[in-house]
Amino acid sequence: MSEEEILAEFRAADALLEGHFILSSGLHSPRYLQCARVLADPMRAARLASALAASMPRDIRSQIEIVVSPAMGGVIAGHEMGRALGVEAIFVERPTGTFELRRGFRLKPGQKVLLMEDVVTTGLSSREAIKAVEEAGGEVIAAAALVDRSSGEADLGVPFFPLVSITVPTYPADALPQDLAALPAEKPGSRKAA
Repeated sequence: MSEEEILAEFRAADALLEGHFILSSGLHSPRYLQCARVLADPMRAARLASALAASMPRDIRSQIEIVVSPAMGGVIAGHEMGRALGVEAIFVERPTGTFELRRGFRLKPGQKVLLMEDVVTTGLSSREAIKAVEEAGGEVIAAAALVDRSSGEADLGVPFFPLVSITVPTYPADALPQDLAALPAEKPGSRKAA
């Protein structure tokens, strides 16, 4: 899929939102990519995950034994990536604020993991999820996301493969442009703002 075809999938799902958004990172933005809307259509979700899997280097793809994603935003993307790769997909969640495996999910010692996200902005959630995987005995060999909003700045500590990279301005709360500050803020992410 080309970048334009990928963005067309987001537009078709009304997933490119405009306004004032507080991202899960705590940063503010005039635009938000609501991946949940894109992933609500199973056929669209499968197309995007298949395109992402196909774009990853074969030597990485062939090593992946399981996909792990952070709840909530990454769960559907992770499931679809597991389907595209033909491997199991599980998730980590934050029942007490720190990612951990629950619901009977387990990793074998040294099991090769692909960490799958819907969107990466700062990489904080990804790094926290990678830490949880490592603490559970897995080895994250790569990370992937449908969208990289970091402008290539997120350092996840492993090779990172986004389906598309989009540059959207973000601002700390104390440095908002006047026009953005004038709009009511929405918090659509799955982690409380910092």
